[in-house]
Amino acid sequence: MDTHSMIDALQASGPHPELAEDLKLFGQFVGAWDVDVTNIAADGTKQELKGEWHFGWALEGRAIMDVWIAPRRSLRGQADPYEYGATLRFFDPTIQACRSTWIGPVRRLVRAFIARQVQDEIILEGSFAQGCLTHWIFSQITATSFHWRNMDNSAGDGRSAHTSVMISSERSSAW
Repeated sequence: MDTHSMIDALQASGPHPELAEDLKLFGQFVGAWDVDVTNIAADGTKQELKGEWHFGWALEGRAIMDVWIAPRRSLRGQADPYEYGATLRFFDPTIQACRSTWIGPVRRLVRAFIARQVQDEIILEGSFAQGCLTHWIFSQITATSFHWRNMDNSAGDGRSAHTSVMISSERSSAW
């Protein structure tokens, strides 16, 4: 039995030639990243974790997939609970944006977003509860670092936003 056949079929060496330009939005993150995660509870209590985030080309280069792990695998057992999930992102020409779906089996979550470049940020928007918008925002993006934050807006008006996760990322050389 070939235990690597699924990974071999999933991974791609680069973007599909017809989609390279459209996939640059997330293609710039392909590689491994060390992340410092700050989880922020509604009462302001903070929990800090070291994590890892891996981005790669997938599905004949028609998508970008990532795997998110916090705390990082080398620290497993030192922090509980942990999160381990994956996102698949692809460009949809019918909406001129990327569709992005995150799957978190540890907490049994599925989150679908629409992602667009807005000035110098990438903003993913989704709605997972009545009247609440969630934004996942990539910002301060360079070739070797970026920031990311999760903002929930319970009123849907932009004035009641709560940042529940902040991440500082640096490109890793260790993986």
